[in-house]
Amino acid sequence: MRKQRSSITPKTSRGLQSARTCGGLIRSEAFEREHFLIVFVMIYSRQFASTSTPVSYTCIVSSANDRFVLQPNIKGLKIVVATTDTLSSHRDANIQKTCNVANHLPRMAQEMPDHPAVVVTQSRDAHGKAIYKTLSFAELEALSNRYANGLRTAGFARGHRVLMMVRPGVEFVGLAFAMFKLGVVPVMIDPGMGVKRLLDCVRQVDLQGFIGIPLAHVVRLIKRRSFAGVKHNVTVGRRWMWGGYSLGRLAESASPTFSPVPTLDSEVAAILFTSGSTGPAKGVVYEHGMFDAQVRMIQKQYGIEPGEVDLPAFPLFALFSTAMGMTCVIPDMAPSKPSQVNPANIVEAIEDHHVTNAFGSPAIWRRVADHCAQQQITLPSLRRILIAGAPVSSQVIRTMRGALTDGADIHTPYGATESLPVASISGLEVVDETGSQTIRGAGTCVGKPLPESEVRIIGVTDEAIETWSDGLLVPQGTRGELVVRGPMVTKCYFAQPKATARAKIVDSETFWHRMGDVGYFDESGRLWFCGRKSQRVVTQVGTLYADQCEAVFNEHPDVVKSALVGVGNFGQQEPVLVVETPPDRFPAGSRVDSFCKELRALGEACDLTRDIKRFMFHKSLPVDTRHNVKIGRESLTAWAEARLS
Repeated sequence: MRKQRSSITPKTSRGLQSARTCGGLIRSEAFEREHFLIVFVMIYSRQFASTSTPVSYTCIVSSANDRFVLQPNIKGLKIVVATTDTLSSHRDANIQKTCNVANHLPRMAQEMPDHPAVVVTQSRDAHGKAIYKTLSFAELEALSNRYANGLRTAGFARGHRVLMMVRPGVEFVGLAFAMFKLGVVPVMIDPGMGVKRLLDCVRQVDLQGFIGIPLAHVVRLIKRRSFAGVKHNVTVGRRWMWGGYSLGRLAESASPTFSPVPTLDSEVAAILFTSGSTGPAKGVVYEHGMFDAQVRMIQKQYGIEPGEVDLPAFPLFALFSTAMGMTCVIPDMAPSKPSQVNPANIVEAIEDHHVTNAFGSPAIWRRVADHCAQQQITLPSLRRILIAGAPVSSQVIRTMRGALTDGADIHTPYGATESLPVASISGLEVVDETGSQTIRGAGTCVGKPLPESEVRIIGVTDEAIETWSDGLLVPQGTRGELVVRGPMVTKCYFAQPKATARAKIVDSETFWHRMGDVGYFDESGRLWFCGRKSQRVVTQVGTLYADQCEAVFNEHPDVVKSALVGVGNFGQQEPVLVVETPPDRFPAGSRVDSFCKELRALGEACDLTRDIKRFMFHKSLPVDTRHNVKIGRESLTAWAEARLS
């Protein structure tokens, strides 16, 4: 934000001194220079008049009531000013809205205080039946306020970057909202990526605080050099010899009331690290306004209503549940191992709490879909399932839709940590229309862009693009790199200017984010995903994209999944398809040759895959730690090259 600043003292501010009554209309020379007309609503004039320190002020506008607030650097002084015609011309250029994503929680606590907000599996009885713990919105709001007051007592302050390593549950949701209320910036890193990579992320951020479970604090002590800047520590659970505060103790003595700080919509709200599935993990800088836009866009796109019940199988999405006024049922699963989820636990939670909305990766819903089909289970309470994290096969969608009742459907939102949501498609459209094209090499259709999401297709290049021009665009229907612009698009990576430069294109006062994905628009305006740009295979005769090619071979009944990799020098690569089979069908002996012939026949039936002649077999393809579904083609490339050398 470009701040409006002026030095005002009791001696020089004749306009302010001349105000005789609260609520009196005044003109100040300082404000007239900025063409502002203000109306006093409240001023602690005695405290103001007693100081001789020049006052710096910032004008902001509250998104809640459209009032302008003059905030000086004098304790206790606050001037609220009304909108006027004079102000309106400066609104967009000089004044930014206040926006704190935490404000959703107190609003829901006021509108439906007794409605369940968070439900967690506390334990299981002798028969294995889940025993739940439930907090209402009023209780969650009070708990979050106690956490906020406690953290402030412990020294946490606005702008502090604080690593949060807490298991999904009541503490996670309450702490996240408490930090937003304080203006503290939670830093979230996927622990499933391993200690070494996690510490690489930690060293990028320059942390001031750490909130975590005891095991996380043990890692902090052992690897203390990576946490050298941390001054404030809080333990969620039993605190041992590492000092700091216990979250429970802080909350016990804290007040249940707290007013969120008036953060700006452009103020940093959180730093969320990417999974690092296609390169080093990067800290994505989220602003309060971006979170707010995501809540608005997701709620509108899918018709989500307050009072619904959500089951988010990705921890961060629990915060969206709360912001939208949905009951958040935390699933009984290991969040970093979605492919190992017990599908019966997911079904149990849906049935026990009449879940209407659910979110998770394809790895989860593949297991749940098979379980429901085998046990002939239907889930009549579900209105919608959102599946994201990687392309979703039409077979998974078709099987899972069999467990839904009339009017319910599956949706696959497309996006990334840096930009979500971008586009969306329904399961019905996939099954009836686009799925048959996918298996013929068209790629995966991700639907039409959302109303607030602008998507364009530019030529494929690995070079940074500094400024936008329409000359970057490719013709309609041509494959190219996807770029997106909108209120939900993040602006930068934390402390990584080179990565930011490679990912952003400046366009006048706005910018485009390069998704790193290759795709195209069809004649209906639907967006198709072909594969990651960094994973393309460039041969002597052309370029191959993984998602398009793999779908052709995945139709073989003995293929669980496959990965296209390129062996050799870029531009002269040989395409190699690495195949994973069911454990009891892994080829050996003469079956290797016959299996390769069957795969080659599939490839020759499609123009796109006709040049793929070499096949290799792998017992378990490496996948990302977050969704357990994105294939690690980079490591497979090295594996294939070693085997072929």
